Amino acid sequence: MNSTQKLHNIGQSLWLDNITRGLLTSGTLGKYIRDFSVTGLTSNPTIFEHAIGKSADYDAAIRQKVSEGKSGEWLFFELAIEDLRKAADLFLPIHELTNGVDGWVSLEVSPLLANDTAGTLTAARALHAGADRPNLFIKIPGTAEGLPAIEQAIFEGLPVNVTLLFSSEQYVAAAEAYMRGIERRITAGLNPAVGSVASMFISRWDVAVAETSPPEIRNQLGIAVAALTYKAYRVLVDSPRHQRILNEGGRRQRLLWASTGTKDSSASDTLYVQSLAAPCTINTMPEKTLNAFAQHGKLGPNLPESHHDCFEVLARFHKAGIDVHALGNLLQQEGAEGFIKSWNGLLKSIAFKSHALRKAI
Repeated sequence: MNSTQKLHNIGQSLWLDNITRGLLTSGTLGKYIRDFSVTGLTSNPTIFEHAIGKSADYDAAIRQKVSEGKSGEWLFFELAIEDLRKAADLFLPIHELTNGVDGWVSLEVSPLLANDTAGTLTAARALHAGADRPNLFIKIPGTAEGLPAIEQAIFEGLPVNVTLLFSSEQYVAAAEAYMRGIERRITAGLNPAVGSVASMFISRWDVAVAETSPPEIRNQLGIAVAALTYKAYRVLVDSPRHQRILNEGGRRQRLLWASTGTKDSSASDTLYVQSLAAPCTINTMPEKTLNAFAQHGKLGPNLPESHHDCFEVLARFHKAGIDVHALGNLLQQEGAEGFIKSWNGLLKSIAFKSHALRKAI
């Protein structure tokens, strides 16, 4: 039994943070499901920018869609939905076996809508209807403008992956938006079993303080923030408010660890996987990290026992002059801007390929 299977057996879901057409057509994703206990998949604009812009896997499809008069965002979302439908179908047996708890894939609304509540909702409805799969999450950023969209989407029965969360405060705000949506469904006499996950980005914390943190606490900030968030998660799901939701037939919004690939070459390549093992959570990891953990990853104590001293670690960063609260807000803003940059790069790649392939028709 490899380490990924052991991690799955303690109750944590392993999802792949990647999707490419080659991953689907080569059978590699099926192999990961079969051999590495992968039970879901996430995507984002950066992933699709690399997948479409840096390979020829999509050229035939782009050529066909260009001949049909399609371009820009419309063309991209058709490509993305084709991939995610195939991935969703691969995960559907898991989705059905777990009664909708697991076996999900995710598609993000345009990051240009991060500060547009109404536009986000319109896009979320259209993308979910267009994908036509029961196990597809729509990713909505947990920004101030995204929170009302999350609540309304959940009320309308749209499964949501809340993305771009960096701090425990941001997580709690997203979780409360989810619960408000479910409570409104209960009041309206609607089925409260609407799936959702809340995605916490981890490694970017350590990248942000790599030059300013003392060497003895290097690569510890992301894990400490995750441990603090896990404590908030446990308090919330054990609260009377949440228990009432469960009693009415609602689901737990699961906590998902994102950005778990190690960025520091001097640190373990499985650092954020082995440090964040916890039942009823998800770790979505890059392909390189998944393979590394399957080959030589090791499991230690689960959260929170493994990081019970997270307050002490955070105090040491504060002493070093790092304002964790302000940094969390900055990381969310920079994360949104990074996705916009990737989105613009993706659309430029599609426009370039469309032009070149149109000339070849």
